[in-house]
Amino acid sequence: MSHIPIEAAPPCTLFLFGANGDLVKRLLMPALYNLSRDGLLDKNLRIVGVDHNAASDAEFAARLEAFMRERDKASQGANCLDEKHWSRLAKRIGYQTGDFLDDATYQAIARRIEKNPSANAVFYLATSPRFFSEVVQRLGAAGLLDENAGFRRVVVEKPFGSDLASAEALNACLLKVMSEKQIYRIDHYLGKETVQNILVSRFSNGIFEAFWNNHYIDHVQITAAETFGVESRGAFYDSTGALRDMVPNHLFQLLAMVAMEPPAAFGADPVRSEKAKVIGAIRPWSKTMALKNSVRGQYTAGKQGRKQLPGYREEPRVDPDSQTETYVALKVMIDNWRWVGVPFYLRTGKRMSVRDTEIAICFKPAPYAQFRDTEVERLQPNYLRIQIQPNEGMWFDLQAKRPGPALAMENIELGFAYKDFFKMQPSTGYETLIYDCLTGDQTLFQRADNIENGWRAVQPFLDAWKEGGEVQPYAAGDDGPAAADELLARDRRVWHPIG
Repeated sequence: MSHIPIEAAPPCTLFLFGANGDLVKRLLMPALYNLSRDGLLDKNLRIVGVDHNAASDAEFAARLEAFMRERDKASQGANCLDEKHWSRLAKRIGYQTGDFLDDATYQAIARRIEKNPSANAVFYLATSPRFFSEVVQRLGAAGLLDENAGFRRVVVEKPFGSDLASAEALNACLLKVMSEKQIYRIDHYLGKETVQNILVSRFSNGIFEAFWNNHYIDHVQITAAETFGVESRGAFYDSTGALRDMVPNHLFQLLAMVAMEPPAAFGADPVRSEKAKVIGAIRPWSKTMALKNSVRGQYTAGKQGRKQLPGYREEPRVDPDSQTETYVALKVMIDNWRWVGVPFYLRTGKRMSVRDTEIAICFKPAPYAQFRDTEVERLQPNYLRIQIQPNEGMWFDLQAKRPGPALAMENIELGFAYKDFFKMQPSTGYETLIYDCLTGDQTLFQRADNIENGWRAVQPFLDAWKEGGEVQPYAAGDDGPAAADELLARDRRVWHPIG
């Protein structure tokens, strides 16, 4: 197999705001290490952590090294920190002590840029969302977003707003001090190889386009099931919930990949324009219909295997009377020529039976006349399953005759697992996104209209839940409340099994 050589990203200074947080330690620094290991970072790239805790450059680098070594132990050496390589990378790591709300911090950042060989700079906001607008406004006031001598880019983590109004306000705030081409709204799902493969599979294989429409597809299911609970994020999660945390970003991005029209080219603007159009075509439900087409769940005490698990309300820093949902199931409709009449069912939840993120595309059934009066007169539907994690790959479910004299059928799977065809290096999912940001490719990042269209589609559910509806209990280790099954049963459909 031939490999296209990839050039190293241009030199710059990468500032990590919120440097002492979990995101930097668990995901961003390991991703940067992997990029450096693969020769994709320029030798003049500098990494500078920014946070209020006092530390020297060497102390910050040592803390990151200690965490990565602990990660190696936990993964039983699968990630394997290379001593020589880390030593070279650690020399390029620095730390700036400073309050995000203090102008002196930004003056110190400016001095660090001046000392470096390159005037390019990327500011990664790995902070609490309440600091996003504050940091950006101060970067602008200090002149740090001016692109006179080099590029200046800002990476904004999710959640990007908590509803339509706050998302619009944050977009307006950012666009006051910089242009859209400088803003990288990140969604780590889009860094996964299998998510990017949706576009490649759809648009590079002619067999798909002929039946990728409402003439042949009955419905689409998108599932993001997690086995873990809220862990140490109780305070954050209790004010957020499953809908805000997962739907307008992760699940809608998967929906957009499946439902978008073919872009004119695989460039940032054509791809993002088509994604924004399809999210904008989601039917805005009335409050009554939003309640009818949604289910909220919250996990109670239960078991995973032999392990006893607490209920959500017993988790640390969670209100004991909380009505926050840890599970959500939605039915949405896309009102355009390709998808009219095809429901998209979305579900996501914590403390479910298995970890599973997949897209299941269910095709309309074949005629049954020729199988009348046999045990198979009700055929199983054909599914195309795109597995995002953990067992990455694609499978197509088909019916085949079981050997023997009787006309009996068996459901079989045709497909491939990534691990069987490609050598998969350990990754965090952020490698591609960080590299794209450093090279100026915005294809996998959300544009303002995409963000706002997502919140516009979600807003009816938020509004309806304020006025009615109840959170349905489900035991930890189960696959959600019974009401989620009833949501599909009303349409004479069932969820594809998780896992």
